[in-house]
Amino acid sequence: MAPGFLGCLLLLAAACRCPAVAALRDGQATTPPMGFNTWNAFGARINEDLIRDAADRIVELGLRDAGYTFLVLDDGWSDVERTGDGRLQGDRERFSSGAPLLLLLLRIKALADYVRGKGLRLGIYSDSGHFTCQGFPGSRDHEREDAQSFADWGVDYLKYDNCFVHDDLLGRFVAMRDALNATGRPFVYSLSEWGIGDPWVWGPQVAHAWRTTFDSHPSWPSIMLNLDESVALARYAGPGAWNDLDLLEVGPTGSPNARSYLSHQEEQAHFALWALLKSPLFVAANLRQLSPVTLAILKTHEVIAVNQDELGVPGDLVYAAPLADGGRAVVLLNRHSQYQASNLTLRWQLVGYPPDTRVVARDLFQERDIGQYAGSLTAEVHVHGVVALRLTPVAPDPSHSQWRPWHGVPMFERHQEDEEWIPPLGSEGREVQAGS
Repeated sequence: MAPGFLGCLLLLAAACRCPAVAALRDGQATTPPMGFNTWNAFGARINEDLIRDAADRIVELGLRDAGYTFLVLDDGWSDVERTGDGRLQGDRERFSSGAPLLLLLLRIKALADYVRGKGLRLGIYSDSGHFTCQGFPGSRDHEREDAQSFADWGVDYLKYDNCFVHDDLLGRFVAMRDALNATGRPFVYSLSEWGIGDPWVWGPQVAHAWRTTFDSHPSWPSIMLNLDESVALARYAGPGAWNDLDLLEVGPTGSPNARSYLSHQEEQAHFALWALLKSPLFVAANLRQLSPVTLAILKTHEVIAVNQDELGVPGDLVYAAPLADGGRAVVLLNRHSQYQASNLTLRWQLVGYPPDTRVVARDLFQERDIGQYAGSLTAEVHVHGVVALRLTPVAPDPSHSQWRPWHGVPMFERHQEDEEWIPPLGSEGREVQAGS
C-alpha cells in the first residue's frame, strides 16, 4: 500500500548498531547531532546580534543542557563578495564584531569564540554550487580555501546545500569532504542534497548526515510527506551516518511576528517521530517566542534519550528496533483527520518479542510507567497525535537485542545499491492493524 494511503501507522523506533553502515568512522556524530538552526526563524536576515542572542537563549532556556549544542548559521551570513584573495567573509554590515578593516576576516571567528564560551559549537552554511540558494557566494571551485577558512574561524559543523548546480552531484560533495579533512580540524559534515541521487546509499562514506527529502514546512501534510519519503531507510543509517528529515517545525517561526502552525498534538507527534527515526534534531523556532508548552516538548528527556541511544539504529517500515538494554521505543501515530481518537494495538510479533514476553511500558512524554503488558498493548491515540512509549522486558534476554526492523522486509527498488564508485577519504510505508 502506498505511504500516502496509510491510515493509522504503528511507528516504533530505537537504537542499535547497524553493522552494514560504512560510516566515516572519524569519531564525529556518533549520535544524531542536535542544535539550533537560524533558517526558519530568520531566513537570510541574520546578523551578529541575533546569533549572540540565540546563543544566550539556548543556554537560558535549558536547551544546551538538554543536548542542543550546535548553533548553525544558515544561508545569509556571508558577504555578497569574496575578499581580494578569493576568501569568504562575513557580511560587512551585519557581522562586524567591532573589528577594524584590517581584521574583517576575524569577524566569524569572534562569533565562534563567543558561542564556544557558552558551551556551544558554531556551525555554518555553504553551497556546492557557485552560489548559495539566496545568491551569496557558493563553494564550488573554492572548496579548499573555504574549508580552511571555516577551520581557521573555529567552525565545527558545515551544512552543505545543492543550489544553482546540476552536474556531478557526488563529486561536489566528495570534494568538500576531502577539503574539510585536509584542514586537520574535526567537522560534522551535513549534506542538504534534498534526497536527490539516493544519498542514503553513498552518504555514509561522504558525510555524517544527508537529507532524505526536500525542505519541510510547518504543516501536518508536510511532516507526513517527509516521514513517508524516509520509509525503509533505517538500514543505511547508524553511528556517524544519519538520515536527516530536515529541521524541526516545533514552535513559532518567522520574525518579528512569529507564530506556530502545528497543534500541540502535532508538535508532539513530529518531535517523537524525528527522534525515533534518529534524525538530527535542530530547533528552528524563534527562541524569543517559545511557549513553555512547546519548550517542554523540545526538552522531553526520555524522547531525546531514545534519539541519542548509543547503539543508533533508526526505525523502519514497521518502526521498531532494539534499544541498548533490549527494550523498544514505540510511537503509536494516528494520522487520521476525520476521527478524534483511535485505539491502536501493538502486538509483540511486530517488535520481535515472543508472545509471552512481559514488559513494563513507560510513557515518554508523561515520563511515568503505565503498567505491565504481555503479548500486546492497546492505547487510545488522538487525531494527529502520538503515544510514545518505551517497553522494557521484566526478564531481559540477550536475544531481545538481536532483532532488526528490516529483517524479512524487501528493499524498495529505488533504494537498491548502485555500482557508483566513491573515492575513499583522503584520496583526490507499511500498514498495521489498529484497534482491538
